[in-house]
Amino acid sequence: MDPTMIIILVAMVAIFYFFMIRPESKKKKKLAEMRDSLTTGDTITTIGGILGKVVSVDGDKITLETSEDRVRVQIAKWGVSVVGKATAEEPK
Repeated sequence: MDPTMIIILVAMVAIFYFFMIRPESKKKKKLAEMRDSLTTGDTITTIGGILGKVVSVDGDKITLETSEDRVRVQIAKWGVSVVGKATAEEPK
């Protein structure tokens, strides 16, 4: 193999790593930290769009209250998308 071909191949792998793999792993790590730091009283939005207030956290399960009628739903921790209310408005 030609040495320039090896250099180009190594450069392509490095670019692929720094622009695709590394940012994705950082994003996954940040989401895992956010989900592990959930506490009672946090307002969350699930992946399915359900808004609610965390009532209890039991291992990999979260119980949340979804309305003023005190409807409680149990979901898996991995189903949490955002801590805080997700709105279409940009913060001021």
